[in-house]
Amino acid sequence: MFRAPMIPALLICHALVAQAPANVKPLSLQDAIKISLENNLQVEIAKQTRAATSASVSIAQGAFDWTLLGSASYNRQESAVTSFSTSKDTYQRSDTTAWNRELAVGVNKPFEWGGNLRLNYNPLYTYAEGTVVDPLSSLPLGTSSTLYPYTGSFSATYTQSLLKGFGRAATEVNVIVARQNTEAANYQYQIAIINLVASTESQYWDLVFAERNLDNAKVALTLAQKQLNENKIRVDVGTLAPIEVTSAEAAVAQQEQAIIAAEAQLQNANDALVRALYPSMERPERIEPTDAPTLSHIKIEEPAAEKMALERRVELKVAKLANESASALRAAAENHLKPQLDAFVAYNGLSDNFTSLSSVNSDLAHTRYPGYSVGLTFSYPIGNRTAKGNLAQAKANERGSELSLQDQELGILLQVRQAYRNVEAAEKGVDAAKKTRTFREQDLDAEQKKFDNGMSTNFLVLSKQNDLDTARAAELQAQIAYAKSVTALEQAVGNLMEARGFEYPN
Repeated sequence: MFRAPMIPALLICHALVAQAPANVKPLSLQDAIKISLENNLQVEIAKQTRAATSASVSIAQGAFDWTLLGSASYNRQESAVTSFSTSKDTYQRSDTTAWNRELAVGVNKPFEWGGNLRLNYNPLYTYAEGTVVDPLSSLPLGTSSTLYPYTGSFSATYTQSLLKGFGRAATEVNVIVARQNTEAANYQYQIAIINLVASTESQYWDLVFAERNLDNAKVALTLAQKQLNENKIRVDVGTLAPIEVTSAEAAVAQQEQAIIAAEAQLQNANDALVRALYPSMERPERIEPTDAPTLSHIKIEEPAAEKMALERRVELKVAKLANESASALRAAAENHLKPQLDAFVAYNGLSDNFTSLSSVNSDLAHTRYPGYSVGLTFSYPIGNRTAKGNLAQAKANERGSELSLQDQELGILLQVRQAYRNVEAAEKGVDAAKKTRTFREQDLDAEQKKFDNGMSTNFLVLSKQNDLDTARAAELQAQIAYAKSVTALEQAVGNLMEARGFEYPN
């Protein structure tokens, strides 16, 4: 009743396994990491995030770009004025039409030290012509026109902040923060690479475990079937009770279930690694791992590992940059508490009126009619609550970043210690699991011999087989746990990429 539905399922699974897919790709761990770095979408996302953050430096530096200013206008105006001449005791009206063309060209340049330069060139054309008319007879009495319509000016003004807004620490704070954010984004990109390598290794070892676990299940099934066949022979010759066959059949059925579960685990592990390595391209149907976990004693002492982690962990570098940015913002906020005191010096050159623009430009170029001015401007908001509030906020953010850095250092030290001890424990666990499996094999062999000589029971033999199956699974789990613990230690110390012989891709 129990085995009937199990046997067809087992046959189907074996048939599926026997039909090995044509597209099988053997992969070493090194090759798997390389493919993952080349194809993984998360790497590309991190790369684009880094590029977007890098552009913020150019955006912040744009505040100090030269700005070209310009305007042009044209105006035509007709007007009439009626006046009374006391000398002639008559009225007269002046009809005038005026044309005005104005061009203004200039540049403005803020400087990183808190200065600002502004240059303006302003040529002007003003022409008017008019007719004097008798308002009673409408007869023209005379005409008038502008003889010299061209004039112009050139001005240059430099303003320098002396208190608030003085110095690069105050004016370039956005550039400083943008540069640090760009550097932090590059470190975040490296973190994404490190996490990807660690994840790829974990998935690779999961696939190795699934393959070997299936092999162990098949070996266990072979032992159970062998025991069943021997029990049937003993029943046939009358040396064993028929009830013993039932227990052996139950053991076979149990191992068949284990194989079905192991096959599903293998397919899931294979799909996970294939998906991670080939997210958007032609994929192999199955990956065949060619590397096996090896036991090698760690060569670094715990204090040295902690020191290395504090020097090399990328997360700490990101936290330090965040602290530096907070300090820069706090310094800028302190500067904004100061009054606004600006000194300025200005030059304003004028020209005479001429009939051509070239004569105007000659006057301006030779500073024929110069004018100069110097002065100070002062402003200070009463109470200055905005600046005080910004400073309080900046100080709190700076203190928070300092505490966050300290907390991260403590967390990394704890992570290194745990990873170091996990490697030591996993190394001892591999040795212990190997010894246990060896003893279980010897124990089963001895029990089988006793059973063959009529000195043991079928129950004890099956129990020893189960113990051996458990020991084999535990040994495999210990080997995989050791491989993963080594990866975790190298990641905690900060030398995972170097240990694998890879550099960060651009």
